[in-house]
Parts: sequence; C-alpha cells; structure tokens
Amino acid sequence: MRETHPLCRFAVAATAAVAALLAGCQSTPSGSLLTVLGPTELTKAIRPSNDRNWDPNLAVLPHAQLRGDQLSVFNIRNTQYISEQDYVVRHYDKTFDLSRLENVDFIVVPFKQTPELAHTMLTFGFRDQGNLVVSVEVRTEQGESYSAVKGSMRQYELMYILADERDVIPLRTKHRDVDVYLYPTRATPEQSRALLLDILARVNKLNLQPEFYDTLTNNCTTNIVAHINRTIPGRVPFDIGVVLPGYADRLAYDQGLLNTQTTFEKTRRDAYINRVANRHLDDPDFSLRIRQR
Repeated sequence: MRETHPLCRFAVAATAAVAALLAGCQSTPSGSLLTVLGPTELTKAIRPSNDRNWDPNLAVLPHAQLRGDQLSVFNIRNTQYISEQDYVVRHYDKTFDLSRLENVDFIVVPFKQTPELAHTMLTFGFRDQGNLVVSVEVRTEQGESYSAVKGSMRQYELMYILADERDVIPLRTKHRDVDVYLYPTRATPEQSRALLLDILARVNKLNLQPEFYDTLTNNCTTNIVAHINRTIPGRVPFDIGVVLPGYADRLAYDQGLLNTQTTFEKTRRDAYINRVANRHLDDPDFSLRIRQR
C-alpha cells in the first residue's frame, strides 16, 4: 500500500534513507552498519579507479560507437551461470540498427527481505536484433563484499553493465531466486533512442572518468531517473519510488510510463516472469518467450 497523506509520505521518506542504507543495487543486500574504514579503505576513497582487481564478471567495461544509425556496442556480457558464484564469463560485440529500435522495458527486482527496496534495469528492444539490457551496479573487487555503509563512503566504483537478457534475468530468477517483473513502457521509438544514446554517452564517459557508487544518490534507480529527465525534462518527479525502488513500478504507472488501461495490480501480475523465464532458460528465443506470458 502506498501512503498518500503528505505527513505519511514525509514519514516514509524520512525512514527511506535509513532503509536504503541497508541495501544497494544488488538482489541480496548484505553488509554491517558497524563497518569501519581502515587505512587502505581511506586511501581508496580519495579517487575512483578503473584499475583494480575486479570480480571476473565485472572486470570488463563496455563502450559504444555510433555512425549514423549503426550502433556498435562492445563487451556485451553473456555470462553462463552454473550458480550465482560459479560462472563462465563471456562477452561479445554487436552492431544494432537504431532505426530498428522499437521500445524500452522496465525491470524491477524487489529484495526478498525488504521488498520496499529493489534493483531496477532497462532493456531496449530492437526489431529482429534482440534486446540490450542496461544494469547500473556496484563494481566489486575480488574478495570484496557489499556493505551499504561503505557504499555511502566512496568505497565502490559505479558500473554500467550492458548485457543480454539471458545473462541478467536467469541470474536472478533461477540462481538468486528473487522475483523479477518486466514492464513494457509507453516510450516511443524516438524516446527510446534518445534515452539509450544518453545512457551510452555515460557508459563511454565512465571508461575515461570512473565514478564512485553512492548508496543514496548514485545508484541504479537514481541514474535511470536522471537519464529519463535529461531526455524529457521533469518527466519523473522526486517520489518515494525513487528513494524506495520497490515502489518504482508504481511510480512509473502513476506517471503514465506503463500501461494504464488496467489496474496497477493486474499490470504487476502480468509483469511477473519468473516461471516463464525458468521454463525457457535454454530457448534461443528466450526474450520472445518471456514476453508471451
């Protein structure tokens, strides 16, 4: 249930900062509020870097080049997961025709323990050329675990992962066993194009100018909102759904970004893809199947 009275919304917003510190842009929040930074961590906080001993599935940064309508995307991730921690990292390059970009869908992955919090992603659909997923995440080093407090103390770099849907969706529906909701948006092809190009400009910039992730201000959802508002100024207002991304789908519905021809509850039920995704894990038409639910 969403609070509607201004005083109720203020109370929720006041607790949101505390709640958000308990999780970051990952499906299984962890970390301790008692984390203390040592000398090495204090030194690390001085300047972000792209040169660290990264976890293997986060080691390679993507980038893109545009020539006319031909969009070449490099280092698209397509990791083969045996389990969440046991995987074979794979990347590939692909050229998309922007004239075939038809839509963008919104993915929401609520956390099991705290469904008010969630990881959010975008997936861009190209006619006859598949989908390209954008997932903004913490870039962890080998042996490093996520701590929400450290996430607010300049201890993690920010990473934009470009992946196909057979990487990021089964990782969550099967190996992390968390709920995944896939919402078609009402964005036009022109709006989808502007949004994707704005995102890819940031992707390229991060190759040259790394940034620190921030638990509250520079995370998966705040970046999606920023990209939307740069392409359509003021389109997404500041709302509980930004601070507590578990409500981001309701915010998108209320703002007319999703299908509003039916109730939000039905829209959300229709968006749930775990069963169909797990049933078609090995289907070469995976992206098509999860949209035929």
